[in-house]
Amino acid sequence: MSRAQVVDGVIAVGVAAALVVAGRSAKHVPADLDVLGYAALAAGGLALAARRRAPIAVLAATAVCALAYQVAGFEVPVVAYLFAVYAAVRAGHRIAAVVASVLMLAAIPLALLASGVHDTGAAFTQSRDVLQLAWLIAAGAAGEALRQAERRADEAERTREETARRRADEERLHIARELHDSLTHQISVIKVQAEVAVHLARKRGEDVPDALLAIRDAGREATRELRATLEALRDDDKDPPRGLDDVPDLVRQARTTGLDAQLTVEGPRDAVPDAVGRTAYRIVQESLTNIARHAAADTASVRIDHRPGALVIRVDDDGKATVDSLPGVGLTGMRERVTALGGRLEAGPRREGGFRVRAELPVDPA
Repeated sequence: MSRAQVVDGVIAVGVAAALVVAGRSAKHVPADLDVLGYAALAAGGLALAARRRAPIAVLAATAVCALAYQVAGFEVPVVAYLFAVYAAVRAGHRIAAVVASVLMLAAIPLALLASGVHDTGAAFTQSRDVLQLAWLIAAGAAGEALRQAERRADEAERTREETARRRADEERLHIARELHDSLTHQISVIKVQAEVAVHLARKRGEDVPDALLAIRDAGREATRELRATLEALRDDDKDPPRGLDDVPDLVRQARTTGLDAQLTVEGPRDAVPDAVGRTAYRIVQESLTNIARHAAADTASVRIDHRPGALVIRVDDDGKATVDSLPGVGLTGMRERVTALGGRLEAGPRREGGFRVRAELPVDPA
């Protein structure tokens, strides 16, 4: 049992005891309804134990109990109901609390008339003692004030987490750039030295060792990979961030490599946040790059589906790639981008053959 549940239980028992004690000293008319009155007094207080888990149900239960002991002739203030109003407003159910309170203001005089009060004016006078409007407003105001304070605290905590995450991302990006620059320089030196050695060997008419040719080719490939990585790491004014509008260019570029790539866009093309558009572009770019380099595929399809509250990107191919055969950095980068936006990424073989990358990105402003 949590600490909050223990506190709620103690408050519920305390309110129930206070109501029963107040009921013993209160004047009531029909003696045959004593059992009903005491039961309603106790039940109204004990119901508060569930005020955090089910605030609406507790609001209804305390209202019914309050009316019940008023009908039984117990002129006891509806303290448990005021606690329930506070709990409901704190939980965000303001409309329900207002509607219930309006109904209570009208129902209490009727309950007093049913208890034996014959004068309508006296019933309304007693109802003001039982449920004063000032108490009701104070309970609602206290609940709303605490709800706003908790919301601001949550926002402050979320802001701190986002700031820490952004700083961590910036530091990772800085490290990645430094590593990229260092590797680019070293690999460029290796590539140039290998190309010079191959050139000199051929010039002298000597056989070029296969290991030297492999070093030269690996240096060229690594340089191309690092250049592609640099484009993802560095965005400046001359090369602004890409978005959904640039995806058709990616598909056209894929066709120039001999891949039969098709693009399908469905759904109403509502405004998409820039971060979502950039992530969608990077997912398509990385997927098509992996298809061209590692999948040995003939066809590929890119599907972008605009759905209510979400943007779904799906890239399918008929190649032979597997999760193990793809670069781990590429899939990890896509997954990190999607997770940072609160989305989901799935990547794996298709039943009908080939490979599929599917990402669902939330576009709701909230």
